[in-house]
Amino acid sequence: MSPAPDERDRIRAAMDRILAGAPEHSNGALTIVALAQEAQVPRNALTQRHLDLKNDFYGKVRARGAMPDSEKRLRRQVTKLKELRAADAEELAALRADVEALVGALHQAQMENRHLRQQLAAPDSKVRSLPTQLRPRVPPGRSF
Repeated sequence: MSPAPDERDRIRAAMDRILAGAPEHSNGALTIVALAQEAQVPRNALTQRHLDLKNDFYGKVRARGAMPDSEKRLRRQVTKLKELRAADAEELAALRADVEALVGALHQAQMENRHLRQQLAAPDSKVRSLPTQLRPRVPPGRSF
């Protein structure tokens, strides 16, 4: 598909309309998509054939002190992702602390169990073994 002979002129005119706040064929957003709609050209005309016009458009948007809509959207997304990353880091730190505490409790229980077994095995032990409880019989097809 070959470009229309007046494509560059249409893009420049569309830039002027969008930057003046008077779009005719688009929503007037400060994006390449809106610029392509306003110029009534395919988007790839700006992303592949006329990169200089695309860069000029974004340059004019920045010169006005405005930020292109795509950049605003990406900045919001980056901010959200940073917040999620911070929340994940907090959760990970809490989980690591929990694991450390659980390992400590397990170690302590094992040590106490070993100590009680040693006392139980001694001939003059004051430790007594409790009778084991039998598990209740569960009828087939039922569970607790």
